[in-house]
Amino acid sequence: MTIENMKKTTFEKADFQQWKKLAEQSLKGKPFESLRTPTLEGIDLQPLYFDRSSSDNTAVIQTMEENPDWTIAQQTIAETAISFLEQLTDSLAKGNESIVYDGVYPFEWEEDQLLEFAALLTKYPVFLMNIKSDDPILRAFDFVHHEVRESVNGIVQSTDWTLPVGYKNLRTNGVDLWKVHHDGADAVTELAIALCEASKLASSYGSFQEFAEDFFIRFAIDTHFFMEIAKLRAFRILWTAFSKAYDVDNAPRIPIMAVTSIRSYSKLDPYVNLLRAGNEAFAAILGGASVITVHPFDYLTGPNASSIRYSRNIQLVLKEETHVEKVLDPAGGSYFIEKLTDELVEKAWELFLDIENKGGVDVFLQNGLLNELLAKRQEEIATGKKSLIGTNVYAELTATSFADWNHSGQNDRLSKPFEELRKLFSEQQPITTLLTFGDIKDFKPRADFVTGFLAAGGIKGKWSPAFQTAQQAIDYLKKEKPDYAIICATDEQLSAIMDSLLEQLPEMILVDVAGRIDRETELKWQQKGLNGTIFNGQNKIEKLRSVFDSWQGRIRK
Repeated sequence: MTIENMKKTTFEKADFQQWKKLAEQSLKGKPFESLRTPTLEGIDLQPLYFDRSSSDNTAVIQTMEENPDWTIAQQTIAETAISFLEQLTDSLAKGNESIVYDGVYPFEWEEDQLLEFAALLTKYPVFLMNIKSDDPILRAFDFVHHEVRESVNGIVQSTDWTLPVGYKNLRTNGVDLWKVHHDGADAVTELAIALCEASKLASSYGSFQEFAEDFFIRFAIDTHFFMEIAKLRAFRILWTAFSKAYDVDNAPRIPIMAVTSIRSYSKLDPYVNLLRAGNEAFAAILGGASVITVHPFDYLTGPNASSIRYSRNIQLVLKEETHVEKVLDPAGGSYFIEKLTDELVEKAWELFLDIENKGGVDVFLQNGLLNELLAKRQEEIATGKKSLIGTNVYAELTATSFADWNHSGQNDRLSKPFEELRKLFSEQQPITTLLTFGDIKDFKPRADFVTGFLAAGGIKGKWSPAFQTAQQAIDYLKKEKPDYAIICATDEQLSAIMDSLLEQLPEMILVDVAGRIDRETELKWQQKGLNGTIFNGQNKIEKLRSVFDSWQGRIRK
């Protein structure tokens, strides 16, 4: 072929049907639908997004986002005013860009400390969250001179406090979705509730413009990376539609705060929380959040200077290394994210209207739907359908702090049932052995699975030598005297050894089989002394709790 012929050569444009045909061939009999991933939002994630979204929502998002940069807003965690000011000053000098204070646990302030704090208010954005009207920190606003009060900007989240005169750039009324997020809400539900709450607030103002100038929104960002990006993008579109419902064609820009969720944080292998925090922070950035707070990886047990520095540096590294703060709507143009954004917008607006037609958000929050969503999340984690690395999979049997830091204020985390199991087995643990049969290629897959299954509850299992007969296993059990044994063998080997092994099983040993077995066979073996089975997809919390209870019951006998 000559160079001239090469220049004239063209390639046939691939289409979705061609790709689908090749994909089905690689599935070896599985249906193509198995490549789709269902979500709690009722959206099926497709294996491939072939077409660009036909909507003009990307333009709406870019119009709403004036500046692609964001404000680094790391919370200052302290027990006293002196400590707060010291840590805040140090944090601001090392990259933090704003003042963040959580009023759930207030402390006393002296007048000289309030004066120092007041001086900082005129220099940095301020975000005072969960503030009660009697919090002493609010007195600082009285110490700011009238002529410079317009320079104070940010948010004071307080519903029962009247802002002093002159603070035109402080917002006081908004929607904080932290609680509904941690109560189990999915992205669609969060967005719909945000609109419902905004509707309630708007009715208390003389005009929509007055409301919008005082309004803010605060999202918790979880580890579902693309869904969280789409959630923030979807809110901008929904806010535009919401504004048009009030006859405002050009939606006012409002601050979108994002804080890393602790719904997926775990006390187990806590350094994994650092990865979760980085994932969540980057999702918030790509989604277009204007103010971002990253929680330290040991937020559950009590952060220290190192973890606070790491959490601050996550944002600094992302800003300095990716330069994403220079790009308007960096997620725009991704077929996947644009389609996901459109689907969230459609479903959230539909749910918003449905909630309003059925009595409003207060009625909705009492109907138990959030409890159902939380239960679904917990079930997915318990059965391994969803992974919490270091908690329900790839768990490390290392020393763990089970201390509770009261400031974390969240009890319905997905990892909590596993933390309770680990604490239980750390105090009392059965001597556990894995009885292996046959060649290593025969038993290793099941033995590896069982080892990981047990580790999720904090149980360390010792592998036995590889046996060929039931008698060899019986002799080993009589010698080692474990409390709990799991038989790891192929189905054919189980059929050959189980009857003999169970008939000679030493008393007081709890025995399970690795793998699924048919119900009839399981009942037959249970009549001979089998406790049960361990298999993929089983509820680990229920199974390991039952192991503990059965073991304790035998001890008490």
